[in-house]
Amino acid sequence: MTLRTRIEEKLVEAFAPERLSVIDESHLHAGHQPDITGTGETHMRVRIVSAKFTGMSRLARHRAITDLLKPELDAGLHALAVEPAAPDEPTRW
Repeated sequence: MTLRTRIEEKLVEAFAPERLSVIDESHLHAGHQPDITGTGETHMRVRIVSAKFTGMSRLARHRAITDLLKPELDAGLHALAVEPAAPDEPTRW
């Protein structure tokens, strides 16, 4: 199972999102560090809309997602960009 798939499954289970997109942006970061080649799954972007974010601050939403994905971060996920929203909130995507 790919890292992207594991992340998607965890987010679906925890947040029951109305919209979810997990984007592998690793290729955009090739050469930023000697061990970052642009291959593999090192940089991910999560775009998620979930009713569970209603009433939560932006920081609380980010913490909820990064806490959930801590095992992936500890296992080598180098960067995680998070764009969470509650339903009816504007998104840039």
